[in-house]
Amino acid sequence: MKRYDAEGGRSAGEPLAEIEDLRVEAGGRAIVDGVGLRALPGRVTALVGASGSGKTTTGLALLGEFPAGARVTGRVHVAAGGPVGYVPQHPAAVLNPARRVSALLTDITRAQVRDLPRPARRAVARERVLRALADAQLPDGEALLRQYPHQLSGGQQQRVVLAQALLLGARVVVADEPTTGQDALTKSRVVDQLAAVAARGFAVVLLSHDLDVVRALADEIHVMRDGRIVESGPARRVWLAPRHEWTRELLRSRPSLSDTTGPDGPEAGAEPYGSESAAVPVLRVRNLTARHRDGSRRGATVAVRAPELDLYAGQCLAVVGRSGSGKTTLARCLAGLHRDHDGEVLLDGDPLPRSLRDRRREQLAAVQYVFQDARAAFDEHRPVLSQVARTAVRLRGSGTGAAEAEALTTLARLGLPAELVRRRPAQLSGGELQRAALARALLARPRVLLCDEITSGLDTVTRRGILDLLTGLLDGDDDLSLVLITHDLDTAAVAHRVAVLDGGQIVEQGPAHRVLTAPRHPFTVSLMATAAPRGRATPTGPGRRTDRDR
Repeated sequence: MKRYDAEGGRSAGEPLAEIEDLRVEAGGRAIVDGVGLRALPGRVTALVGASGSGKTTTGLALLGEFPAGARVTGRVHVAAGGPVGYVPQHPAAVLNPARRVSALLTDITRAQVRDLPRPARRAVARERVLRALADAQLPDGEALLRQYPHQLSGGQQQRVVLAQALLLGARVVVADEPTTGQDALTKSRVVDQLAAVAARGFAVVLLSHDLDVVRALADEIHVMRDGRIVESGPARRVWLAPRHEWTRELLRSRPSLSDTTGPDGPEAGAEPYGSESAAVPVLRVRNLTARHRDGSRRGATVAVRAPELDLYAGQCLAVVGRSGSGKTTLARCLAGLHRDHDGEVLLDGDPLPRSLRDRRREQLAAVQYVFQDARAAFDEHRPVLSQVARTAVRLRGSGTGAAEAEALTTLARLGLPAELVRRRPAQLSGGELQRAALARALLARPRVLLCDEITSGLDTVTRRGILDLLTGLLDGDDDLSLVLITHDLDTAAVAHRVAVLDGGQIVEQGPAHRVLTAPRHPFTVSLMATAAPRGRATPTGPGRRTDRDR
């Protein structure tokens, strides 16, 4: 039986979980083939690879979960049959939207305090919940407990799920892209938290495309491609001396600010967009104040204040900030998905109705939204192709045959072949669904494309391809404009202009090159300082965890 154990490395005791020669077949193809790994106490085992490489299928195998109708061979063993904690890539999918955070977490603790005297149960349960939230880097637990999942940012949702896993007391934690959609500061906190979980004797299985996070955390790395592990070894050896060509390709594809800004980037020169003063913005925001209902007597809290923000035809505007800063709320206001706001959103000088329901068909087509959680945006019961083609039918009046042909062409440009997109969403990876979601929006032939963290769940190769595609779309279509909602400064660097949000306020905006290389606001300065410099050891500083034997 073939095994893919790490080379060298000190022993950390008997495995808390083990996979041997795993093969998973679904839909007539092998999703995972011959995979094996050991999850050791006190150590982090990382699975890295492109979208669709089999990382999530392997991780879910530790929970005993497989695709419907899959044929599974091999062995999966968890020590003492204990529970396995799971932190998913898309946390909203596992958080009940109708229940407050307090209910979601208290349900877990009830069984743990059942043997205590009745008067003490509630207080002890609440203490454990607040401690788990603090351990998951959510220190303002009291305020958070009153909120519903949809009122949280993607990063906050991710940390609530991590708190659930900690409350369950599992010895093995599978973290599936746990830093997806998070800013550099939040990412470093999640890295610290997962490192602390491992230090307490847990076995952590990390599924990630983020090579900085892998470098910061992993003791052992398994590189996956097309369902197989093509390279394994101690993290230091794989990082410094990769042996397989695919591993080298992943490392080569890491973006850098210098790739997209500077003398040869889109922001060459001082202020290259002097014509903006005479041009009319395609999209204009004026005196926008957005609110969130919090369920308390206070009624609502202000989430975003945007006195002025402009997007010009043929340009890309990046909106950056930490998790919870209001980036997504701002984008949802532009798209008509968040109507509790004052002020105006103007398209070509004409006010857009606050609610999506009140917008005309041409207005719906003109402003398209691509969600961060692509899986939740698709109907699980219908083939992906029909859902993508439906956009052209509904918003442009195309015939079914013509819409499907156009959809196939657009999907192929994004690297999704016809055989793949005729399947249902569950049979596509997260990265494949993200590209399908982008294709669906493009079929509306929009004036404005709102992309909410659409590269945050993708591996380095796919992310670079998506960014190249988006910039190519702008180059080839002067009528298209792009808003990138992102926490990632490398992604923001492809934009023409950048707006920085902090605490719901736009604290700085201007040409991308100037904002990203010579920021003026203290928050922007701190944001740039927090981002890991390329070539440094980790997102949290050089030399992190060098005391651990790799």
